[in-house]
Amino acid sequence: MEEFTASDGYRWRYRRYPTAQAPSAHLVCLHGIQSHAGWYEYSCNWLRRAGYTVSFLDRRGSGMNEQDRGDAPSFYHLLDDVEEFVWAARRPAPALPTFLVGISWGGKLAAALQRQHPGLVDGLALLCPGFFAQVKPSFKQRLAILCSHWVNPSRRFPIPLQDPQLFTANQRWQEFIRHDPLSLREATARLLFESVRLDAYLRRVPGHVRVPVLLLLAEKDRIIANASTRRFVESFATPDKEIVEYPGAHHTLEFEPDPDRFLQDLQQWVERIRRK
Repeated sequence: MEEFTASDGYRWRYRRYPTAQAPSAHLVCLHGIQSHAGWYEYSCNWLRRAGYTVSFLDRRGSGMNEQDRGDAPSFYHLLDDVEEFVWAARRPAPALPTFLVGISWGGKLAAALQRQHPGLVDGLALLCPGFFAQVKPSFKQRLAILCSHWVNPSRRFPIPLQDPQLFTANQRWQEFIRHDPLSLREATARLLFESVRLDAYLRRVPGHVRVPVLLLLAEKDRIIANASTRRFVESFATPDKEIVEYPGAHHTLEFEPDPDRFLQDLQQWVERIRRK
């Protein structure tokens, strides 16, 4: 566990997986709205053994970061957190290829960074990114969130992903999610409103994405809309787009019976890009 201090003074924790030898790339990973870095220990260790330094950031207010739980001042602060971390990490080894890995809601941040901070990374891997949600708050909840954003932005609302079966068909991992003390179950009206603002910001992202992109989709995903996601990524300006969809897989690829298949695809993509 390590700690990073943002420019506004917020101190957030993250998990770092260094290689035994000199790394061939640095992978900076961003988790979803409810999850945290602790969900992805298997893949982080797998990628470390493959020769990559892995930094898995717990978003401010999520996972190990208890301060302002379920909250953020704005989505711009979340983008700045990642941008500041990546530049600090690149400073001692500017030639080391660096990739953003955005998972679910974290994919929205990873893609948005291509608009706000172009040139930040050498490639973008999107794992079931949350550009188009299938699961949303009800109309009544959305109205309450909107009103609370103006009069009581710290009011908390349940994140509409309470059923572990949305993430995986694996019963063992369903139990893990159900009892995980670090999962984010509620978020403030402010954060939920900022998520909608981030969606609007993303509409103008495609023309700014000029680095290679890998999109991984799960055929049985019940959280994101695959067809809309595929069309959105296909509209990115970069000519280097690779899209893989896993038959029978559910949203959290980490919890599939054979996670090695998506990790091997990710490794092959990283190797192809870094050797260009």
